[in-house]
Amino acid sequence: MRILVLCMGLLFSDTASAWTLWDAYVARFVQQDGRTIDYAADDKTTSEGQAYTLFFSLVANDRATFEKVLNWANNNLARGDLGARLPAWSWGRHEGRWEVIDSNSASDADLWLAYTLFEAGRLWHVERYETLGKSLLSRIERQEVSDLPGLGPMLLPGPGGFHPDDATWRLNPSYLPFMVLRRFEAVEPGGKWGKIGENAYRMIRDSSPFHIVPDWVGYRAGQGFIADPVKGDVGSYDAIRVYLWAGMLSEKDGYRQELLQALDGMRRELRQNLVPPAVLHGGSGEATGIGPVGFSAALLPYLKVLREEKLLMIQEYRMDWNTVNSLIGANPIYYDQVLSLFGEGWMEGRFRFDESGRCLPSWK
Repeated sequence: MRILVLCMGLLFSDTASAWTLWDAYVARFVQQDGRTIDYAADDKTTSEGQAYTLFFSLVANDRATFEKVLNWANNNLARGDLGARLPAWSWGRHEGRWEVIDSNSASDADLWLAYTLFEAGRLWHVERYETLGKSLLSRIERQEVSDLPGLGPMLLPGPGGFHPDDATWRLNPSYLPFMVLRRFEAVEPGGKWGKIGENAYRMIRDSSPFHIVPDWVGYRAGQGFIADPVKGDVGSYDAIRVYLWAGMLSEKDGYRQELLQALDGMRRELRQNLVPPAVLHGGSGEATGIGPVGFSAALLPYLKVLREEKLLMIQEYRMDWNTVNSLIGANPIYYDQVLSLFGEGWMEGRFRFDESGRCLPSWK
């Protein structure tokens, strides 16, 4: 069974210990040229996949993989210049050719890319990474942040397609990891990111009377947060990341306790049924199905900080039972591995986030 307590010696060692899950992930999902492949989605590559792989490369102190992943994203998703344009979110086979399928960007990937570039520049002392991160963050602010009437600045899921009418916007809570917002607030004191963080917390707090976060949330001028006009109150594959982000926040972060209270519906559900559901409805509290094993991995930090040791042990056991050749599942799914790299990596002390959002890898 996986170790449930943080090894402080690992957290502050000079070098990273072997990370078998990361090695298996790279071997299975990352091409030699740096492309991250989602085999469950017609071998497609997303900006999210590139951003997450870039972050884990930093956590693993794997600079060779970092460079390949960054170069592939730059050359294929940003047409050769990440400093000048946001990366396309979807790349794959189209009419017999491998190319950009949808040029719209995804702001969650853009945030993680900018964040990881800042942290790689700081930790590895590479100025060009920080410079590229600043250019990317500036473009995010111009193209993906909008002032919503009665709310203020908010990150939209992308530059286009999330403002269906003059009074309505669609938002995604999982696109707003608070440690990343904290880091941007520190990078740009007096900017919009502090207020965006406040509004992200309000969205999570106000979107469900049952303290359950949906995948998508609507916002209507003069009315505030509403059920998403397209997806309704479903909480599933996107929303699971919000519990993950909250659990990984620094204990010194002022949002952590409030967020955990606003997300208490998941704990209530687990106390009743032991494993996370596939769908948890924010408007009714109704749960259906059994979530994939990656959901259990995502909930490890959340349950750890809530001191739910029995529920934590159950999720750990479920992961152990489903681990084959160091990957989660006999037919490993990209998203399960990513959630496991976050959840298990944090549990093993391979990285932490401080109260200003800085990444603290075990090798530093």
